[in-house]
Order: sequence, then C-alpha cells, then structure tokens
Amino acid sequence: MDTAAGNQGVTGAATGYPVVPYGRAHFKGIRLEGCLYVDKTRFLRQLESHRHVFFIRPRRFGKTCWLSLMESYYDRNEAEDFDAVFGGTDIGERPTPDRSRYVVLRFNFSAFNDAPETLEANFENYCRKVFADAVERNSDIFSERVIERMCAEPTIIDKLLALFLHCGGRGIPLYVLIDEYDNFANTILAQRGAEAYHAFTHGGGFYRNFFATLKAGTENGSVERLFVTGVSPITMDDVTSGFNIGTNVSLLPEYNEMLGFTDAEVRAVLEDYRRRGAFDRDVEETLGLMREWYNGYRFARTAENVVHNTNMVLYYLNLSVPNRPGPERLIDSNARTDYGKLRHLLLTARRLNGNFDLLRETVGEGAVRSEIVDSFPQSDLTRRENFLSLLHYFGLLSIRARDDAAAVRLGIPNQTVRQLMYGYLRGAYREAEAFSPDFVALERLTWRMAAEGEWRPFVERLCEALAEHTGIRDYLQGEKAVQSFLAAYLTVAGHFVVHTEVELGKGYADIVLTPPARHPELRHGFVVELKYLRRSPAEEARVPVLAEQSAVQLRGYLAARRLRDMHPGTVFTGLALVFRGWELAHSAEVPQARTT
Repeated sequence: MDTAAGNQGVTGAATGYPVVPYGRAHFKGIRLEGCLYVDKTRFLRQLESHRHVFFIRPRRFGKTCWLSLMESYYDRNEAEDFDAVFGGTDIGERPTPDRSRYVVLRFNFSAFNDAPETLEANFENYCRKVFADAVERNSDIFSERVIERMCAEPTIIDKLLALFLHCGGRGIPLYVLIDEYDNFANTILAQRGAEAYHAFTHGGGFYRNFFATLKAGTENGSVERLFVTGVSPITMDDVTSGFNIGTNVSLLPEYNEMLGFTDAEVRAVLEDYRRRGAFDRDVEETLGLMREWYNGYRFARTAENVVHNTNMVLYYLNLSVPNRPGPERLIDSNARTDYGKLRHLLLTARRLNGNFDLLRETVGEGAVRSEIVDSFPQSDLTRRENFLSLLHYFGLLSIRARDDAAAVRLGIPNQTVRQLMYGYLRGAYREAEAFSPDFVALERLTWRMAAEGEWRPFVERLCEALAEHTGIRDYLQGEKAVQSFLAAYLTVAGHFVVHTEVELGKGYADIVLTPPARHPELRHGFVVELKYLRRSPAEEARVPVLAEQSAVQLRGYLAARRLRDMHPGTVFTGLALVFRGWELAHSAEVPQARTT
C-alpha cells in the first residue's frame, strides 16, 4: 500500500493517530511530526529522467508541499535528516544517487506583495533574499569572499549570472525550484489587462529576463535540474516563446497521480483512521460523498485513474478526525479559483464575450469536446481550444473520455467545481451589469423550497427580477442558456445540490435538485423539465403542447427507482417550466407518486 502515516513523531504518538496536515505545506515538518502523509515519493525517481521540468496543476492541489518534498530530498544541507524525513517511504527505501546532492534555490512567487505598482521592486527584493539565503547556507563550498562578491552584484540577474559562472566552472550542481511561477502574472492580467501583462513578459520585461537567465544557467551546465510549477502554461509560453528550456510533463499519464489522491488512497486513509478509533462513520458512505464532491480529475488522455483534490480531502478529514461530524459546508472556501482571475477572459468592454458563451454552454451541457493544447500565449485565449484547455489546467474541466486521436471529452469533475462554475456565471452577469438580483431574498426563498417544498415564490421572484433587468434578456437565448441561468441562482445559498442531464428511467432530466447531505432538515427535492420557445407569436400556441410533454416526462422521471435509491427520504416534486425567450410562459408542478 502506498499510504504512509508519517513517522509517528511527537504529534502522532500523542494522539494515537496521524494528525491531518490541513493547510500545511512544509514536508519536513509534516514527516517529523508524524502527520498524515500519502506516499508519492516514487515519482521522484520518474522525474529524474527529465533535467528541466514544467508541471501544471490546479490551485490547492499540493504543489507547494511537493516542492518542499523535493527540497528536502535534493538539498545537500538536508542530508543529515534524510532517514528521519524519508524513512518508510518508497524513495527512502530505494534512494537515487542524486539525493542530498544539490545547492537548491527555491522560489515561491506568491510569497511577496504582487501589487502592480511595486511588483518589479518586490520581485527583485524577494529574489535577492532567496539568493543570499541559498549561498550562505552553503558557506562550506562558497568562500566568504565569493559570497560577498556575488551578493554585491546589483540585480538578481547579475547575482544569478555570477553564481552560474562560478558553479559551472567548478562542477557545483544547482537545482532551481520555482513555485507559483504565474501567480503575479494572473494578478496583472486581472487588474491591469493584457498591455501591462505584455510589458513584463515580452521584450525587455524583467520577468522574461529572469527566465532568459535561468536558460543561460541550464546551457552552461550549472543549473543541472529545474522544476517549475503553476496553474497554467500561458506565462511560460510568453516569457520563453514556448517552454524551450525543458519538458512539460503536465499531460503525461505517468504523472497523472503525482498530486491528488486516488480512490484507493483515500479509502486506505479512512480505514486507517477507523482502525485507530479516530473515524466512526461508514467508510464506503464517506467515500461516496467524497467522490461526488472532490474526485474526478484526470489530467492525461490515457490515464486510467481519476484523482481527488488534495486540499478538499484534507479539509474534510480535518473537520472529521477524531470522530467529529465533518464540515458543515463541503466546499472549502480556500479551494475557490478567484473569479477575478477569470473575469478578464469573459468580458470585453463590459460585455460578455465568446468565452463566456463557451463557459455557459459547457456548464449547461456538462461536457464539451476539444483538444487540450499544451502551450499557448495570452494573446490566443480567444481561440476555443485554448480557453477550454485553460479551464482544464485550472481544474474546472477534466478529461472524461477520448473521442479521437486529437480531441477529448471534457466535463465538470465534481459537485464542488459545478457550484464554483455557477458562481462564475453569476459573477459575470453582475460584472456585465446584466443581472444583479436581491441575493438575500433568493437565499430565503431557496430555503423555503428545500425545507417546505414551496417552489412558486422563488420562481415568481426570479421572474420579477428578469423583468427588472432588461440587460439579461440577450443572454437567455436557447434552452441550455436558460438551464444554466436557472441552476446558477438556485445554488446561490447552497440549499440545493444541482445535477444536470440526469439519467432517470428512459430519459434525461434537465435539472435535479437534491438537499445537501449535511442538512437532514431539508427534505424536499425537485426534478425540473425545461422547454424553450423563441419569442414569436407563432410559437405561443405550442406552450400547452410543451407543458403536457413536460408533465409526461416528469411522471416518468419521478417514478424511476434510481431517484428513490439515490435520495431516500427526500420528497420530490416535478416542475414543468416553459420559457418564451426570457419570459416564463408556463409553470406547474407534478407530484411524486406515493409508494407503498
């Protein structure tokens, strides 16, 4: 089994079970304190087949902890603690010759203030401190005179060049680790736009010069190894005209499980806690809940397994161990991709653009077919395959299946991401000043729906808001547009879990609303069948026909055994909604038949 429970240090021994290291990323501390650790060290052996590596994963997926692990393994100053830190792990049992061999420079570009006005000065100041710390920690191989000379160089570029020249001529190997390489690039894009972003990633921009200097270090042999990680390939493409100083392993199947937890790994962790008396709930039931909310990420076309989001699993465990009821809300607020990082992609001159239409279409359909592009510049984000690829890198879409040699079917990986996507739709409508209803009122009315089964007040209030906000009407063209809009505002308060295109009986229900598992007091669910007509007089006569069709379909959905088995104890009501453009032309309920 791949799961290690740490070294059972002071913390682990005191509790009798591994402490959950939620929010922690210092690998050495996690190991020495006997915290929970799922062993991924075998991937170090695979990575050594590449000299210079670029690796992309979504936020909160364990990238910083992985770089901390690499620092502990490769830094020559960590050799004395090697057995204590890596004992019992795969790499500890069979270490490679490169262990504890390097002078390590580790940068984290989220570690300083990224305000655009002071970005270059803060970047320079931060890098100088990292540089000084690295050479001073290796004073046994850098003389005092050499350290003084290198640190006296005026800029980080000059310091690095001096270091590379010194090490290259003396056979001193360097390992450069860079975490969150694109962090402040995303901030610049979101706050200042493409022109400001272009200024520091192209031409003589300071960030482009930084990577050009690293490339010089790889060429003279001093930077023997390089590992760069972030959440998208855009900045790397821009600062290097494509990642031409190394290998992008992000989409290779052998690294699909390097970060994130497989189903088997999560089960092993839950069973271990249960065996130690620290988890008193049913393992399979809990695993089913985690699959629905945290699982579903596949990063490589040919990868067999999907993985759970690392942070989400630790978030759940942190509020469940020892023998606690678990999180009130299944979505950790820290896992959210900031809407601000997407807003500049969805709006042009305060109008929702083609990327927004694509996002809305994907949310409505639940899946989309596209190739995944491994590298593209910021200027090409209007291309369909690039925008969808970016959503894949962000963890908002995941590979469901391969369609042919080039394209894959991308889908929303889990309920957490689906809820976030609805939030992005609401944010985009608000940003474009198209729709900004009274959210407090909507939250109160969705509670009435879930607690009392009273659906009509919500529908009526939403329709009133549609009449008040004429700007939204241009965006409600077609059934899928209406479906994603309606789902976005039904999830505003978390009183429902929304499922779309659910197979029930011999058909697919447009929307199924179920109460959250953590709220047993909410006992009402809904199955919604939507019909859409264009706003023309000729279509008006079809309203009664579509209303009857909806009622027939709903009776079939509500009778499906799967609905009862999936949500026992929930009272379901069918809702038949017929829209003419943005206007609701018909609404009626179909009750669920009583079962004996």
